[in-house]
This record gives sequence, C-alpha cells and structure tokens, in this order.
Amino acid sequence: MSLDPLLLDVLACPVDKGPLLWFEDEGILYNPRLHKSYAVTDGVPVMLVDEATDVGDAEHERLTVKAEKEKVRATGPAEG
Repeated sequence: MSLDPLLLDVLACPVDKGPLLWFEDEGILYNPRLHKSYAVTDGVPVMLVDEATDVGDAEHERLTVKAEKEKVRATGPAEG
C-alpha cells in the first residue's frame, strides 16, 4: 500500500527526527541510524516509539543494500 507523497515529505523518526526509508513492498519505514522499523498498517504509519521494531545486523544489512539497489525513497522533502 502506498503512502501519500505529501505525508512522505513530512514524516520523520520520532526519536532522532531524521529521515526514514520507505519500503512500500514490505510496509515499513526504516531508520538505518537507529536500526528501528515502523510498521505501516492499512496505509497508516505507526510512529509510536514503543511499537517500533529493533532490527538486527543481518536485517539492517539487507535493508540498506535493498535501499541502495532499488533507490528506495527517503522521507523528507523530495530532492530535485
């Protein structure tokens, strides 16, 4: 399920206020700096710190490689 582009422009991690990587096919927003992911349920990002999932090293590596390979969109104002 996709997220509204305007929402992606303003979403940030609730902990460090930095951008997140949007993995639409997996339904998660991921913070590679803190190794935390946030679920997107029925098109609604669950941005509660207590609901975040800690991501281990192997999963972090998989997600960062995938983000680079597939040019995954980061939240925040679109570049260009």
